[in-house]
Amino acid sequence: MRLIFKFAAATGLAIAAPLAAHTEGHAASTTMSAANQQAMQAALADARRADDRARDPFRNPAETLAFFRVEPGMTVVDYMPAGGWYTRVLVPYLGTNGRYIGLTPDPAAADNERFATYFAGLPKDYSDNVGKWNLAGAPSLVAATGAATLEPYQGEVDRVLIFREMHNLYRSGVLHSELTRIRNLLADDGMLGIVQHRAKPWASGDYTNGNNGYLRQQDVIGLVEAHGFELVGTSEVNANPRDTADYEGGVWELPPGMRGNIEARRAIGESDRMTLLFRKR
Repeated sequence: MRLIFKFAAATGLAIAAPLAAHTEGHAASTTMSAANQQAMQAALADARRADDRARDPFRNPAETLAFFRVEPGMTVVDYMPAGGWYTRVLVPYLGTNGRYIGLTPDPAAADNERFATYFAGLPKDYSDNVGKWNLAGAPSLVAATGAATLEPYQGEVDRVLIFREMHNLYRSGVLHSELTRIRNLLADDGMLGIVQHRAKPWASGDYTNGNNGYLRQQDVIGLVEAHGFELVGTSEVNANPRDTADYEGGVWELPPGMRGNIEARRAIGESDRMTLLFRKR
């Protein structure tokens, strides 16, 4: 399903220049240009993000998107955009010359009925919500697609971004098919950015099977590289050393979910997260 929206830029809210990323291998640190910082300031300051801003200190959108080298005018896939937290950053930031694609998994690839049903409902849920977010009005292209054909976008996407959803791909059985689909969407110089709840390196396989939300960083890197990507670098911008990543109820015991209403978890903040950048190879 294709939806077309326009965005009127907002102003205000000064933000600090993005931090240099911690990197591995041959990767280089990345910062935003002055023009991109101005575009990001406008996106983050928009009144339509009033309810979102409480999460900014935990999710660090400016620094994260700088590390992922996302720039206005790009074609960007936001994978499983869920409640649209990053939609409301990316659509205005990419601007009228950019293209935003909200992509959801192919239900047919799931290995159980529960996730097949869940994935099948995501495109409609997302498109219904977009209207409530009041992003309409400009020629910036926003597409919400599930199992629908993606042929027009093959080899045309600059960035695919997966925010806190790798555990769902892993535990539902769609990881192989979806990473293959993502790779095919990316341009030859395209990149894949991942933010994911991070388990401790010594966490057991029983705890890191996806059902607790946490995955080991070394496992995520290995799985992604096995699907035709090379690691460009890692960043600690979304790290949280207060998170012990060992809760009986998984990551959902932490904010914003607070499953079980365990008030003691509030002081921890959101989860410790890996931030990884890969290049298609």
